Amino acid sequence: MNGITAREKLVTDMNEIVKILDSAKVVHVGMIDGDEPYVVPMNYGYTLENGKLTLWLHCAKRGRKLDVLRANNKVFFEMECGIQPFEGDIACRYGISYSSIMGRGTAEIVEDVETKKAALTYLMKAQTGMDFEFEDKMTTIVSIIKIDTIEFTAKHRPLPKS
Repeated sequence: MNGITAREKLVTDMNEIVKILDSAKVVHVGMIDGDEPYVVPMNYGYTLENGKLTLWLHCAKRGRKLDVLRANNKVFFEMECGIQPFEGDIACRYGISYSSIMGRGTAEIVEDVETKKAALTYLMKAQTGMDFEFEDKMTTIVSIIKIDTIEFTAKHRPLPKS
């Protein structure tokens, strides 16, 4: 799954991976709906413990993504940040600098109230940098999706040296 080109750098430093997770803000979650792909952009929270990445998403109580995940819980995800186009002296030297994380995992729709409150806390921390507390009743109006990653890679394409 690596797919790293000579112009990209594999990111393995967990501090750098956390910077990407904190900066990206939107994850694109790919699913399989019957025999066709289905991708949705979503805000997320995360936990990263001992190299194990878990993504936490929230959404409405009903909808296509929940139906799709109930039928097939395998997902692929991608997020990026630091998008910076650059120019070159010829067409093939134009490009974009970025950092990204992508990987695959399994999704679970969470029902436990305490887990849902924790997930909302992770989500708000990742999105705002602030800590929030949630009451039980706040969890009744949202669905929480937990993505346990099976594997993920991070990479960075730097700006070219001048």
